Amino acid sequence: MTEARAATGLLVSALIRRIEAGGGSAMVLARGDATAGAILIALADRGADGPLLERSFGLDGYAWRETGPADPADRPAYLAGRRRTDPDLWIVEIDHPDARRIAMELLS
Repeated sequence: MTEARAATGLLVSALIRRIEAGGGSAMVLARGDATAGAILIALADRGADGPLLERSFGLDGYAWRETGPADPADRPAYLAGRRRTDPDLWIVEIDHPDARRIAMELLS
């Protein structure tokens, strides 16, 4: 029996509402497949770039892992390359001090 999963577009919308309700800001930089696209989050805190997190499915279910370049100046090229190889990928930028915790609670 397979477990029912929420559509990616619905999860992204819920994440954005939760971040904004907590005083943060969130923006979809790239819209992926509404049903089953992967999610990549660009974290920030008061405008200072944080890590990139990617939600992926493995043997134990969904997990978050840091991905991408260490230097924020290299992010645009990295994100553009990821979209070229995976057009279903959602990229969401979040500016909130607890963005990582909120994303992990909501999307894990």
